Amino acid sequence: MPFEELPLLSYLGNIIDILLVWFVIYKLIMVIRGTKAVQLLKGIIVIVVVRMFSSMLELHTLQWLMDQALTWGFLAIIIIFQPELRRALEQLGRGKFFSRTGAPEDDQQHNIIDSIVKATDYMAKRRIGALISVERETGMGDYIETGIPLHAVVSSELLINIFIPNTPLHDGAVIIQKNQVSAAACYLPLSESPFISKELGTRHRAALGISEVTDSVTIIVSEETGNVSLTKNGELHRDLKSDAFRELLEKELLLSKNNTSSSRWQWRGKKNG
Repeated sequence: MPFEELPLLSYLGNIIDILLVWFVIYKLIMVIRGTKAVQLLKGIIVIVVVRMFSSMLELHTLQWLMDQALTWGFLAIIIIFQPELRRALEQLGRGKFFSRTGAPEDDQQHNIIDSIVKATDYMAKRRIGALISVERETGMGDYIETGIPLHAVVSSELLINIFIPNTPLHDGAVIIQKNQVSAAACYLPLSESPFISKELGTRHRAALGISEVTDSVTIIVSEETGNVSLTKNGELHRDLKSDAFRELLEKELLLSKNNTSSSRWQWRGKKNG
């Protein structure tokens, strides 16, 4: 091989190396996205920044403390990120770590919306309490792990049967992830907002709580009144009629998805242009 070709091969190897590292980092971010590990990762970044500034300003005591934190940080990461590391290794073992995990197609979203509307209409007429949360961009893995895994196709019959009173799964929330009922009997964080009406129960507080920490859409069927409500981004839409409920659900699960996709293509077009 001529020696003139070695620098070119070296450059190509470096480029491939950098691209592979960035791809692995991207997949790791996708694994921990929407989990508590994101907040812990921000804390680690703060420690690194403080370490850099303490070195620049010659703050020796603070620099020593940051050095100790970074020295033992590897062990701390293994302990703190244990659930996320386990999930990543499980996905790697199943061959799903590098797979494409996109959002459901429009026809699947329509089927999900139809199933939710049909189930809520049935349960509202019979005053069967229900709590259904639909994942969007922010991952809900931490909350899914608190429930009973199902990984079942979304259908109105399944949703109705889950919330029938005195059944093992009726107490808690159902979480729909992608085009599946991922888990039932899940625990959602309760909102601590003082502005919530006293007449609202635990289901409404849980629905508001999850909407404050994720971008999910959560549906509530009141056991006392049979009214249907929906929460998103910390907002509560109460006492929705069937047509208004379907319209709002389609707006959040279909239109917002299409707007996000179009904005991404526009950004990419500007970047490439």
